Amino acid sequence: MMSGNRLAAFGGAGWSPRIADSRSEIGSIWSPCGINLEWTTLKEVLLHRPGVEMEGITDPNLLQMRDIPDPDRMRTQHAGLASAYTKHGVNVVYVDPAEIPPPNLLFVADLLFMTPEGAIVGRPASTVRAGEERFIAARLAARGIPVLKTVHGDGTFEGADAMWVDEKTVFVATGLRTNAEGVSQVRNILEEMGVEVIQVQLPREAMHLMGTYRVVDRNLVFAWEGRVPSPVVDYLMEREVMVHLMPDTDELAHGFALNFVTLGPRSILMPVGNEKSQQFLSDRGVACHTIDVSELQKACGSIGCMTGVLRRAM
Repeated sequence: MMSGNRLAAFGGAGWSPRIADSRSEIGSIWSPCGINLEWTTLKEVLLHRPGVEMEGITDPNLLQMRDIPDPDRMRTQHAGLASAYTKHGVNVVYVDPAEIPPPNLLFVADLLFMTPEGAIVGRPASTVRAGEERFIAARLAARGIPVLKTVHGDGTFEGADAMWVDEKTVFVATGLRTNAEGVSQVRNILEEMGVEVIQVQLPREAMHLMGTYRVVDRNLVFAWEGRVPSPVVDYLMEREVMVHLMPDTDELAHGFALNFVTLGPRSILMPVGNEKSQQFLSDRGVACHTIDVSELQKACGSIGCMTGVLRRAM
């Protein structure tokens, strides 16, 4: 065939070059997804229904849980969590694994970190949770959400250790669950997007960065004194973000009062039973919607931990 008459497959007439970048293909080729702020309107979440993996637990400590949960009560409360999201206009997607997963798959937030271009899949730090990332990667792919990276090698990274500060900045914390190699891998992919990563160190008492502070608006944050890393507070205050320290440490430690999810600007979904914390938040202009997740909390986490955020308004 003459060179002037090439087939489209070889660059001839009919060849259609792909000139759009990957971010602009989200919503057309890829499913709508993405986050670059922690406080904008919540659009879609990923949850895992407690299944048969919750049956027959005899030693909760071996599974990194606080107490033996009642599986039926867990399922009822988890359905209530999903209903609360639906009520607030949030689309709920379920992991629905094809096989029986480890019990801690319940805590989806640890297993991914969403960016404006797709998801970074984590690599949990403990053998108890090893392999949970398989179920998340499979579900994201089936949903049509780009998987930009899966933390690998010697890296450990749990999504609850990363938080968007603004559209161009992310905090990532090292500690028990995320190591320096994990941060390095996350930094590499975010820097390709023009996002700066600020690495901070968690105190020994903190499980994840998520549990130390939460963002409810562009300039409004609530934090746990003694557990939130000092550089986080300093950085936010330098940028004129109001940081309120929560007053009741008993509710923080036992009621998971700070383990809430921001539904939109100054509107949150939080665990019921934390009256002092709820009043403190309300007095500062936050609309607090509450649900009972007390049985689910026996697994050593709460609403924030159970919610993999897939999409917010951007």
